[in-house]
Amino acid sequence: MCDYSLQHIASRPAVVGDKLVSTSFSNSSTRGFAAVGEPDVAVCLLPGTEIAFEKEVECDDTFGLFPRKMREKVARFRQVDMDKPHTHHDALEFPSGRSVLVTQLSKGQHATVLQLPASTRGEKAPIEHAETRRQDTFVG
Repeated sequence: MCDYSLQHIASRPAVVGDKLVSTSFSNSSTRGFAAVGEPDVAVCLLPGTEIAFEKEVECDDTFGLFPRKMREKVARFRQVDMDKPHTHHDALEFPSGRSVLVTQLSKGQHATVLQLPASTRGEKAPIEHAETRRQDTFVG
């Protein structure tokens, strides 16, 4: 998903292996992810998507003056406060249990999409293929 304030920005879904950069977009005060080489297209992550950063994640404080390091490099995308319509929902959850809003990420951080949620991978084989395999392996 892409945060509500990115609804007027060109976007596309993330795919495994995408090289992302944290950025801000024109016509929006919200930060998000763009693919490296596509600075004007927001890359939308589904809840459960796992990403790995090149370096320890840095977040800006409220005024953008004092970045702080999260001391973590891997995160899972989540959505928070969905019951509040006009607030940021996109967040990253770290293995330590800490979370940070995507819009608070310092600009220019590079990350790679490691894994999409299981429901979007299409890993299940169609039933007809499963039955065919059973017939092929039947010895009578």
